[in-house]
Amino acid sequence: MKIVLLPGDGIGPEVTHQARLCLELLSDRCALDFEFEERSIGGIAIDRHGKPLPQATIGACVEADAILLGAVGGPAWDDAKQRPEAGLLELRAVLGLYANLRPASVIKGLEHLSPLRPEIARDADVLVVRELTGGSYFGEKKLSDTAASDLCTYTRAEIERVAHVAFRAARARDKRVTSVDKANVLATSRLWRRTVDDVARGYPDITLDHMLVDSTAMALVMNPRRFDVILTENMFGDILSDEMSVIAGSIGLLASASIGDGGPGLFEPIHGSAPDIAGLDRANPCGAIASAAMLLADGLGLHGEAALLRASLDEALRGDVLTADMGGRASCSAMGTEVRRLLEAKLGARDAHVALMASNRGCVG
Repeated sequence: MKIVLLPGDGIGPEVTHQARLCLELLSDRCALDFEFEERSIGGIAIDRHGKPLPQATIGACVEADAILLGAVGGPAWDDAKQRPEAGLLELRAVLGLYANLRPASVIKGLEHLSPLRPEIARDADVLVVRELTGGSYFGEKKLSDTAASDLCTYTRAEIERVAHVAFRAARARDKRVTSVDKANVLATSRLWRRTVDDVARGYPDITLDHMLVDSTAMALVMNPRRFDVILTENMFGDILSDEMSVIAGSIGLLASASIGDGGPGLFEPIHGSAPDIAGLDRANPCGAIASAAMLLADGLGLHGEAALLRASLDEALRGDVLTADMGGRASCSAMGTEVRRLLEAKLGARDAHVALMASNRGCVG
């Protein structure tokens, strides 16, 4: 299986390296035979190739089984003809990645990291399903010295396909979907609400409710357990998922998956490039490692290996090895090393259990 790595800018290369080492460990110990290929995207691609998404990167991603991204952007490219982020938007469009899944949960034992009181944050577990290739981010843009506009458009087909993703995801969770819009003001939101209602009729086992985006932002900090799956449009999803990430304790903890109808998925931590700490070994690699776990499960169907990696990450977070954003002193590399130490132990225990079961079957025979 071919995994394309897009380390990108800022802290992207550091966190991607720690995630890659975890994937390499699983590949070696579980005979997965992963093949890694590294390509440029974002600012570094502008420096090397004159554009944020070179054709070679597109070609590699199209042929990949899954893609792991670090981060893009930074002030070094503020005056570039094309922003580094344009490369990521183009890649999503080329691959047809219209749905972004951002899970955020408060890990048991880490409630104290949340800015909310522990009794409010405890057991919060929300999945934000964000439409990814429509809305004002992709609409026609106009800018002059005196006026500017960003066109926000949605079609019924665009809303239907991402709504199906949310309802299917809810079936594996608590069977609740909250569709978020601004239907009291925006025409696109009124179409959004009507379309989601129509799709919901095909999922009688799922409870659907609607909320305005401002009410949702308030409810997330007052009672995050009120939500199971949040379905929303591109810009609202961007904002709400970042809010939810802080409730979990740090934006450096959370992963995301961008998926379409077939083809490779794109997996990335939701944090930015953090250029102020780039190259200092101070970044939090947990979001990238969590993204690698999503890549294994949702991208390659390796659910057992994904569960082992996720369990190792959670155990590491409950220990004393924490990066500065979580109140600790550990370096990026030390955090990654601790996750792999725990993963190695879990793999050893699994192998010993398999050997014991084989031995018992031999005795019975």
